[in-house]
Amino acid sequence: MNSIQELMAHLLNRRRAYKRLFNQDSEDVKIILADLAKFCRANQSTFHTDERTHAVLEGRREVWLRLQQHLNLSEEDLWALYSRKG
Repeated sequence: MNSIQELMAHLLNRRRAYKRLFNQDSEDVKIILADLAKFCRANQSTFHTDERTHAVLEGRREVWLRLQQHLNLSEEDLWALYSRKG
């Protein structure tokens, strides 16, 4: 297996782990995802007049976006997204 194949396998294994953990239809998962959505400002602006506060809020949102990418993008779309990052 070459290094690109190894990277792809690692990414897809991680995606499957996210899906196993968060796609369970349990009350605990619903509570945790709702809490993370609120904490990470999933559905609201991260803008703040204080640059440091804005940076913290944007970092939280980045975590939410990563979670959503792993749960909602196809394997092909996730690979396309992460293989372009440098």
